Amino acid sequence: MRRFFTTLFLLSATFAQAQFKISGHVTLHQNRVEAASLTLLPVNLKTASRANGEYLFDGLAPGTYQIKVTAVGAKTLVKAFIIKNKDLILNFDLADEESHELADVDVTAKNEGASGKLRQVEGTAIYAGKKTEVINLANINANMATNNARQIYARVAGLNIWDYDGGGLQLGIGGRGLNPSRVSNFNTRQNGYDISADALGYPESYYTPPTEALDRIEIVRGAASLQYGTQFGGLINFQLKKGPKDKEIEFTSRQTAGSFGFFNSFNSIGGQANKLNYYIYYQYKRGDNWRPNGHFDQKSAYAHLDYDFSDKLKLTAEYTHMNYLAQQPGGLTDNDFALDPAVSVRARNWFKVNWNLFSLSADYQLGERTKLNWRNFYLHAGRDALGVLNYINRPDDGLARDLLSDTYNNFGSELRLLHNYGLMDMKNNSLLTGVRFYRGSTDRAQGDADDGSGPTFNYAGNEASKSKFNFPGTNVAAFTENIFRITNRWSITPGVRFEYICTKADGYYYEKLRFVTTPPIKNLEHKENNRSFVFFGVGTSYKPIDELEIYANISQNYKSVNFNDIRVVNPNARVDANLSDEFGYTADGGLRGNLKEWMYYDLSVFYLRYNGRIGSVFKKDSDSLSRRVRANIADSRNIGFESLIEADILKAITHGQSKHKLSVYTNFALIDARYINSTETAIQDNQVEFVPPLLFRTGASFGNKTYNLSLQYSYVDQQYSDATNAEKTDTAVDGLVPAYQVMDFSASYKWKWFTLSGSINNLLNEKYFTRRADGYPGPGILPSDPRTYYITLQFKL
Repeated sequence: MRRFFTTLFLLSATFAQAQFKISGHVTLHQNRVEAASLTLLPVNLKTASRANGEYLFDGLAPGTYQIKVTAVGAKTLVKAFIIKNKDLILNFDLADEESHELADVDVTAKNEGASGKLRQVEGTAIYAGKKTEVINLANINANMATNNARQIYARVAGLNIWDYDGGGLQLGIGGRGLNPSRVSNFNTRQNGYDISADALGYPESYYTPPTEALDRIEIVRGAASLQYGTQFGGLINFQLKKGPKDKEIEFTSRQTAGSFGFFNSFNSIGGQANKLNYYIYYQYKRGDNWRPNGHFDQKSAYAHLDYDFSDKLKLTAEYTHMNYLAQQPGGLTDNDFALDPAVSVRARNWFKVNWNLFSLSADYQLGERTKLNWRNFYLHAGRDALGVLNYINRPDDGLARDLLSDTYNNFGSELRLLHNYGLMDMKNNSLLTGVRFYRGSTDRAQGDADDGSGPTFNYAGNEASKSKFNFPGTNVAAFTENIFRITNRWSITPGVRFEYICTKADGYYYEKLRFVTTPPIKNLEHKENNRSFVFFGVGTSYKPIDELEIYANISQNYKSVNFNDIRVVNPNARVDANLSDEFGYTADGGLRGNLKEWMYYDLSVFYLRYNGRIGSVFKKDSDSLSRRVRANIADSRNIGFESLIEADILKAITHGQSKHKLSVYTNFALIDARYINSTETAIQDNQVEFVPPLLFRTGASFGNKTYNLSLQYSYVDQQYSDATNAEKTDTAVDGLVPAYQVMDFSASYKWKWFTLSGSINNLLNEKYFTRRADGYPGPGILPSDPRTYYITLQFKL
């Protein structure tokens, strides 16, 4: 027993050992170098210098190390040093001859902000001249247990956030006037590979990684179309944590309790064992909706393993699982919401999701200037929606419920090559080229289920009584981009992408003839749609000084329409059978940078052109009844201004000497989105739906390494839910979404291995909603949560 406690004491002392950082900058002939590769040995930790030449290694134990620095146009430089009991600043000036060994020096730790941008070259990706944003989760004091998007994405300008899911089961964000529904207008990825239901057939995501497992969130706007697919929204990539490089084992346990029976348990383990890095988590979450007829249970698990076979080759394998069952209280009419938003008029609606995602990737260093990345993924997933879909202003008739069932089987493989080279007098040019193969398959069925009230996901009868289809899709793409560095401060990045898309539909649907008493007619259907096209884009970046960058980009975008958009039967909306693909482009430009290391800013303007935009209008049917129809209704153009300013006030006042941090930020966006070139006079020059003309979010955070207090304020202007800009409808599917304002407060305190944190969301108990749904989880108005309380206890060893 004594030996056990002695061992436990030694382990605790080891885990509690102080951690230090190494920072500095890389220059070549006294000019700052971006994308220089730095490798820290013997732990084999790698990074790259930022646009201003700076780099950082963090979380290091005392010991003897070496740093190997490589860059185009310079010899490899290797320096040895010792970390004793303080941080180090090591600056590297690359030249033809190696310098003498650098000694350790004192450094004042830098306070990294919660927001930032991607470097011009990251891994095997190019972001030069593009509008990019990075959310550093370690520097955000927010309600992580519920994935509170209003807090987490507060520093990303121009985002419209759907806020109706108190448990954080699904994410709904849209940028620059695009529909927020399940992130469908972004190419949504995790660690660089797809996680959406079906990128070609149904690009919505029912799975969102737990915020507690995230290291950072990377967002690239419409210019991501050349590298990641042609979506108008761009890319959102969830970068999950890895095991710490300086520990063999690190264990974290977070337990959260909150209002309305909420409980969340998140537990992870990770570390570095020789050449193997691992990170594993398991999460269980449950809760009741603040309205009747609402409850959810969710389980999530993830495993990451990467192994360095050599200095050149690394293999990474990952597996993700998530499932949940949720009862949905349904939507409300405008009158019901005004009287009491806490009521529910649907008691038989359920939703079930099961997600399984596999990934295998390889990184190979072909030489000092050339990197190769090959990523492969497979998704086997499904979702089932069960309930009553008729108009919310009509009572539940108690008859058979509607069951909509999907199964997704997708495979993708993407190969990327990044080569750095010199050309005449232009140094540090970067060429990226890649190919992608994707095969997606959605099996979708819809029909009558039982007339019960429980989660029984079975069809009544031998087959689905409304439709059953298989929607396979194939995508082959090739892309290339090149950073041409005209001078040390000016670069131009052109790019091109070729796309081939084939989508098919094979199945049947039942058609009921109006005013006829005979049974519905079963129609067999087989369709195929092949298309190919080439898209172009170009960006530029200019740095008049190291702390300031001026950037601009224009890139084409595209969104394919799919057969499964047409064959879903929904009494609240009909779909035009002649739906066609949407084309357009995104142009943006701005300036961003740092002011004396205490302020980060990004100010930009954008123009988004959307041709043949799909939207909802009211049209008279053959029976002279006015019905809501989803169709290509017009072109649209979105013009906007976006800004983010984040500053550490105390750092500015004390010149970095304060042990405390007072961080303030302001996120402001103005967007004018209008329909143009429309044959529908009722919508010409109308506002585009889901586009608040004004978005304003601001906040302040005060604390030090021990405690932190944060307050956030959000204002979102009024917006419409359909192209006709209807103020109110009887079904509540369409109408005005009034302006609203919300405040959130969070606090945390650290003591040794423990952290106690809490939050009060919707501090002023605002009565509001952000979404009108035409199907599940509605239809109708989906009220947002009232004031809620949460408390979290974290243990980390």
